[in-house]
Amino acid sequence: MISSQYLNLLRNHIDITRVPFSDRGSRLLIYREKDDSSLFIKLAERLTAIEPGLDAYRLRPPFISDLIFTDEHGKKLEFEVTSFPHKLSFTTQLGEIGLVFQDRNTVSIGLPQQKTIGIKFHVAPQFWKETEQGGHFKFIRNLAYTSNGESLVNRITPEDGGYSVHYLVKAGNDCAFAISIAGNSDLNHDVKPFSMSSTASEQRWLNWYEKVPPVLEEYQSKYAYAWWIMANNLISPRGVVAYEAMTPSKINYIGLWLWDSAMHALAFRHVDCNLARNQIRAMIAHQLDDGMIPDAVYDEGVIAEIEIPFRAEVTKPPILAWAALKLHETDPDEEFLKEIYVPLVRWNAWWFSMNDDDVDGIAQYNHPYSSGLDDNPLWDYGMPVESPDLNTYLCVQMGSLAMIAEILGMDAEAEMWRRRTTAIVHRMIEHFWDEEAGLFWAMHENETIRVVTPFNLYPLWTGQLPDHIRDRLISHLTNPDMFWGDFQLPSVAYNDPHFDPVTMWRGPVWVNINYFFIEALKQIDQFELADQLLKKTLHMMMEHPSIYEYYNAMTGEPPPTAADIFGWSAAVFIDLAIQASQEAENERTRERKKRKDR
Repeated sequence: MISSQYLNLLRNHIDITRVPFSDRGSRLLIYREKDDSSLFIKLAERLTAIEPGLDAYRLRPPFISDLIFTDEHGKKLEFEVTSFPHKLSFTTQLGEIGLVFQDRNTVSIGLPQQKTIGIKFHVAPQFWKETEQGGHFKFIRNLAYTSNGESLVNRITPEDGGYSVHYLVKAGNDCAFAISIAGNSDLNHDVKPFSMSSTASEQRWLNWYEKVPPVLEEYQSKYAYAWWIMANNLISPRGVVAYEAMTPSKINYIGLWLWDSAMHALAFRHVDCNLARNQIRAMIAHQLDDGMIPDAVYDEGVIAEIEIPFRAEVTKPPILAWAALKLHETDPDEEFLKEIYVPLVRWNAWWFSMNDDDVDGIAQYNHPYSSGLDDNPLWDYGMPVESPDLNTYLCVQMGSLAMIAEILGMDAEAEMWRRRTTAIVHRMIEHFWDEEAGLFWAMHENETIRVVTPFNLYPLWTGQLPDHIRDRLISHLTNPDMFWGDFQLPSVAYNDPHFDPVTMWRGPVWVNINYFFIEALKQIDQFELADQLLKKTLHMMMEHPSIYEYYNAMTGEPPPTAADIFGWSAAVFIDLAIQASQEAENERTRERKKRKDR
């Protein structure tokens, strides 16, 4: 499928009442008010110097609100909108109005030729807050608006703590309004002819889609949408964000998160391996002196410690080496492996030196959020927790480090890492395995945490379990009363008393976990089970208009609290759709060969 067909597949698929129209690298998010012919613009920025707090940016009101198009008398123009990845088109009684990104800080609004047309909007360039002993005002961002049409009315009125703008022009040929939002030095006052901005925008997206591998027709619509999410969620370097990198969701998660970045790299390797490598670089760039890599990075700082539900250091599961090796398989780059090898070795050492209080060779989580499974019931009984999932990640990471060391010609070091993977598997069996239950239990203060989750089955991923343990885990995994239901895999077993199908990590399906199990099953030659889980994951995601953070484990629906346009879910869909399509092609090739041999 050529790239233009992908753009057409997404005609009106992007619902800007729910998700923002944005562009690669931009922090401007354009929405339509529900059931109204008006727009608003939010900023995908934390701005913690203005308003501290983990979630303050989610609650911040729009920077521009009540943005409407008007006729020559200032009367609001009603519109119908048609959306594409590269452009919004508004049908009004005066003709078509277009909207594209002229650059990452500037929105260009194309005007019908030879019409008198205006815009009105309210902008709040300051944040203000009353305090017990006074109040404060803080600067948010600057705004510039202009046009290459003939200016007729240009009025700014202080109103409601901000300013109302009415700007009316006589449009000639190829005219546009330009609205630029940025810091002082970044404001753009240039207005390009709209056809130029529109053509450039379309070409950017055509170039993006030109790179994507082909997939089966049944996956193409959701696949195109997933690739739109991958580009739409990218932000440009700013502050401590040192590389172009992807936020999990420009709506809900502003910044870069550690294990999300590894998952994002899986998809980017199919179109731009350097962009994929930069997802890893962006996190390693902020490694701490003791070897820990922080949980998250955003423009103004890093999150390496958190206060809820209690104060402790916070990171995320160690899967960067695993992701880096997948990039190398796609596009070999020994220099990149040299660049990241020592930082990853230091990170691995941190897990064992700073997260093993009883020095028993089993690493622990000291904060629930370091697991990535924030509210999973495994953490309900107190911290720290020694958990099979963490030690499986470390086994996979050390196996990846062994392969990286071998590629770099460090054979003795590679063998050392392989011995360590074998040792940690043996240690997990000694420490976590319950022969009667057939599960690897997590532990708190040497007491078993009797909560059944897929993470009790994680050591399957090591590929090194004795046959009888492997078979017991597979029997649990494929038990429809536990995990192998209509929607797979629940983050808590269906028959566990803690199971809640809609609350984050307490039961919903998370497709990144499915991805790990698909890989684990293939690794132990359970190809049929892997194929079943792969196809069930894809089909569950294809049932819904967007791509979400997690899914109800009983209905497959996205719960209201699940983030929309979620990055690693899009990345997983892309990678699994490519896998499924390649396997289908391989099967066709095998069938052709059989017929030829007959």
